[in-house]
This record gives sequence, C-alpha cells and structure tokens, in this order.
Amino acid sequence: MKLAQRLAHIDPFYVMECAKAAAELARSPACAASPMLFLNIGEPDFTAPPQVQEAAARALRDGRTQYTDATGLPDLRERISAWYASRFGLAIAPRRIIVTAGASAALQLACLALVDRDDEVLLPDPSYPCNRHFVAAAEGRPVLLPAGASERFQLTADGVCAAWTGRTRGVLLASPSNPTGTSIEPAEMACIVSAVRERGGFTIVDEIYLALSFEARFGHSALVNSGGDGAAPGSDVISINSFSKYFCMTGWRLGWMVVPDALVAPIEKLAQNLYICPSTVAQHAALACFEPESIAEYERRRAEFQRRRDFIVPALNRLGLTVPVMPDGAFYAWADCSAHSPSSWDFSFDMMRRAHVAITPGRDFGRHASEHFVRLSYASSMAHLEEAVERLARAL
Repeated sequence: MKLAQRLAHIDPFYVMECAKAAAELARSPACAASPMLFLNIGEPDFTAPPQVQEAAARALRDGRTQYTDATGLPDLRERISAWYASRFGLAIAPRRIIVTAGASAALQLACLALVDRDDEVLLPDPSYPCNRHFVAAAEGRPVLLPAGASERFQLTADGVCAAWTGRTRGVLLASPSNPTGTSIEPAEMACIVSAVRERGGFTIVDEIYLALSFEARFGHSALVNSGGDGAAPGSDVISINSFSKYFCMTGWRLGWMVVPDALVAPIEKLAQNLYICPSTVAQHAALACFEPESIAEYERRRAEFQRRRDFIVPALNRLGLTVPVMPDGAFYAWADCSAHSPSSWDFSFDMMRRAHVAITPGRDFGRHASEHFVRLSYASSMAHLEEAVERLARAL
C-alpha cells in the first residue's frame, strides 16, 4: 500500500510514545511497591463538575442525541458569546462562534481554510507539536522561529517581521503556551497582530489555556485587538478554544473557534464534510459549564492549579531543574535538565525507570534547545507532586 507523501512531513508524537512506555513500566512488577507518578500528560485530574455530568445524562434520557448544525447548538454559541462578554468584556457575535469537535478540529479547519500548498506559517520554537502538524497536513510549511527565555518562549513582532517572506501566510501562536505555560505580553500581541495585518496575513491564536491564567495582565483574549477599518474587535484574528482544560472535559472532544464573518461559511462547509457536527451530548452538557455554580467550581480549580505551580516551580529550581520563566497559566513547567544530562530524552527515561516519575522530554516541542528541556505537568494532585519531588530528589 502506497502512503500519502504528506505523512513524511508529520513527525511521530513522542509525548504519546513516552506515555506508552511509562504505562508499560507502570504495569510491571518493578512498580508494584512504588506506583508510577504521571506528570507527563496535560490532562486535569479534575473531571466535569456535577452540573455538566447531569446535563449530559439529561440529554441522553430525553433522547436529545440527533445531529446539530455543523456550527453547533445555537444556545451554546449564545452561552459562549455571553462568557466572552462577562469574562473578557468582549462583544463577540454568536454567528462568529463555531463549535467544533475539540480544539484540534478547530485548528484543522482553520489551516485547511487558509493554507495552500507550500504556504509558510510562522510558529515559536518551542511550541505544541500538533500545531505545526496541522499546517503540514494542509500541505503548508511550518516555520519554527527560535524563542528563548528573554522572549518568554514566544514570538515577537520584530521576529515575525524579520522572518516574513513572500511565501508567508500568517502566524500560529498559543497564549498561554504548551509546553512553557507562558503568555505573550498584551502589548506584544497587539504589535504582532498589527504587523501580520499590514502584510495581509492571518493570526491564529490557540487560547485553550487562557481561562487558566494566573496573572491579571495576561488574562486577555487576543480578540481584544481591533480589526481596523471600523471592524469589530478581533475580526481578523482567529481564536481557538476548548472545553478540555479550564472546563475539565478532555475526553468529551468539544471546542470552538471565533472567526471573521467572511470565514463562517467556508468553515461551516468544511465541518459539514469532515465530521458533520460536534458531539450532540457533549454540546448539551457544555451548556451547564456556564452556570454560576460551575463557574465557581472552575475558579476554585484554577486557584488550585496556581497553588500547585507555586509549589512545583521553586521545588524544581532547588533540584537543579531550572524553570527560566515562571509559567503564568496552563499547568506546565518547562525545566532545563542540562545540569543533570545532555539529553532530555535520556533524562526522562532515566527518571521514569529510577524514580518512577513520568515526565516529557523536549523533543516534541521544537528543535531550538529542546534537548535541554523537559515538560512537567502539574495537573496532578498536590500529594502526587510532593511525592514526585521527593523521588526526584533521591534519584538526583
């Protein structure tokens, strides 16, 4: 069987390969007395709150499981619009909100709608690997720009301008970022959007961790930037979001995107053909995410993630696993392990075997200094984090 050439441009997902190795070791007799601690996967240890679970059960009980519009339930799009107004002070018309089968589907739709063969899209290095693979799957060319600690591991407007060529179509950003947990300064984001707009490009911003911001100055959507020419705020910025992280619905596979009016119909056409509609049951459940009781619970959990960050980052620094930039959102620490090993891949497997702590080597996330860094997820309980630090300290 002859495989499509596009597969050659998509690297293996090493995060999952490491996860499989950790899971296999966890089932072995070696871990019987000291169970594996999984700090490698970016999945909240919290599940959907009771109101959300009850809404899903109600939808099943009432038989509300038929197809919805490809763009999502109108009521859900209204709820998301109201959330932007209450949380970010943004007036986002529901017609510009498209509910998707997870944020991954939203990114795929955006790339398929905007990227032609050999078009270049600028991304920071390090960044989430699937983002560049969505560009490659659309037959575009992801261009990784090295981003160090002084840039908060993010693109800058100057860097974008310097790297822009005749083949460049736009930028794909993430704020807060996976794997670093760092956000783009609001003023810098405005400069990036302006620079891209001047060049006739698009700005896609992955904001799936935005509601898990810990510092007020970073808790603003890129949609706040004006579209120019009297357009609505953010009308030329595409924002990707998800119910997975802040809303703790990882396996429900539900996300959304905010797009310019001109993109609504093209995106709808693609969604109709690629997956018909997002999960109907998940959509009915997600309506309950915006109830006051649910929001109060999510905010309690956000505070807990911040408490875990405030524990784990200083602890890693003390162990010589230096975190150069304090994460201001999400639940990741991007730690330099070069004081202990020249290879983050070897270091991760060594800690997996000797300390029974699973962490993620930097290989997936880019090529600029990735061999020096590991990503540790603090989405696990405080008890697990404390035990992990003790084990790492003994092993090191």
